[in-house]
Amino acid sequence: MNATHSPGERDVLLIVDVQNDFCPSGALAVPNGDEIVPVVNRLARRFAHIVMTQDWHPHGHSSFASAHRGKQPFDTIEVEYGTQTLWPDHCVRGTRGAEFHPGLDIAQVELIIRKGYRAGIDSYSAFRENDRRTPTGLAGYLRERGFERVTLCGLALDYCVFFSAIDACEAGFETSVALEACRGIDLDGSQDRALAAMWNAGITLSG
Repeated sequence: MNATHSPGERDVLLIVDVQNDFCPSGALAVPNGDEIVPVVNRLARRFAHIVMTQDWHPHGHSSFASAHRGKQPFDTIEVEYGTQTLWPDHCVRGTRGAEFHPGLDIAQVELIIRKGYRAGIDSYSAFRENDRRTPTGLAGYLRERGFERVTLCGLALDYCVFFSAIDACEAGFETSVALEACRGIDLDGSQDRALAAMWNAGITLSG
C-alpha cells in the first residue's frame, strides 16, 4: 500500500506475531518490540479487513536449542530443508508467552493463522512453512475473499515479516510493509539483508 492509497475492500492488513514472547521480558524479545503496539493499533483502524498470525509451538519443537544436546540459542544446524537457526524456547502453545500483547486493541480481526505447530518444521512465513513446500492455506483464503493487496506489520521485521512479505508477493498479491509498525532482531546484518531483498522483490516499504 503506497502513501496515496487508502485501504479498501481489496486490502487486508496482516499483523505478524505481536506476542508476549517477542516483546521486552519475553523469551525471544525483539528489541523495543512493544513500541509498535500503539502504531499497529492506529494502522489497524484504517483497515476493514485484518488477519493476524500467532507463533504456536509445541514443547520440544525442533527449532528450540533446548531440543539439541550441546546447542545454544542462535546456533545453527542443518536440517532437511536447509539451515535452521536455533531459538530459545518461545511461544509455546497455551503459555502466556504465546498470547498476543495485551495492548493490542483490534476487534475486527477476521482470521488468526497459527504457525510453527508442526514439531519438525519451523515456520516464519504466514504463507508457507520453512520447508517452502507446506502451505498454511492463507494464500487460498485471501484469494477466495477477493483480496488483492496485503500490507504487513509486526515482529520480527527480518524474519517472520520478511518471509511473509516475500511469499505474499510471490503469491501474486501487491505487497507493502509498514516499517514504522515493525521491529527487527538484526542477527549479523539480517535486517539490512531483509530490507534489500524486499526492495528487490518489488515490495513497497513505507514509513
